[in-house]
Amino acid sequence: MSLLPDFDSAREMFSAYGLNISPELFQQLEIYAEFLVEYNQNVNLTAITDGETILKKHFLDSFLLAHLAGNYFPMQANVLDIGSGAGFPGVPLALLRPENHFILLDSLQKRITFLNLLNKKLSCSYTAIHGRAEEYAKLPDFREKFDIVTARAVASLPMLAEFSLPYVKIGGFWIAMKGKEDISSALSAISLLGGKLVNQIAYQLPDGDERILFIIEKISPCPAKFPRKFSQIKQKQL
Repeated sequence: MSLLPDFDSAREMFSAYGLNISPELFQQLEIYAEFLVEYNQNVNLTAITDGETILKKHFLDSFLLAHLAGNYFPMQANVLDIGSGAGFPGVPLALLRPENHFILLDSLQKRITFLNLLNKKLSCSYTAIHGRAEEYAKLPDFREKFDIVTARAVASLPMLAEFSLPYVKIGGFWIAMKGKEDISSALSAISLLGGKLVNQIAYQLPDGDERILFIIEKISPCPAKFPRKFSQIKQKQL
């Protein structure tokens, strides 16, 4: 018996948001969900382990980034997902948008091990890398090299901005996935790091949870001194 709701129920849930999913894509989501819950019994990756909630809060929420922010998500884009954890939103996006290439960056090796094992099951267009966001952003192959940077993390927006914007190329976008949150406290940091807020897209998940996609365009180079060391970022946010 599948962990997720049946295909017809999932298709109805997704279609309510204007999303169409194929039986083949749904089968991949089933493989993902079942492996996540199985692996989670030994390695803590997520607090969400029932199929319907996984479908809503992990898969649907991830897909909605590409759907609602599609105007900022070009074909063939290089995408970096910072703090991927158990793979959200990066892995669902890679399933939905196989023409893009995704790098999933996380600071915990146990998560990268899971993502690499998962990739063997899904044969997805992503590469999982173990590393700290504030360190990889200094490397020439990563700094200002990405069309899209995503982050779905609990960190504050000013902190996420310093982790994320150094990776975005000029003309690219940082898309921050947050709950109901005011971005005003982060606007000075965003400007300092070369970004500009261009859109806020609010939506609700089926259970009523409120979400906002903050779309920040990279309009100028990020000063070389950013990002700072994690201890400095944590001690004093921009």
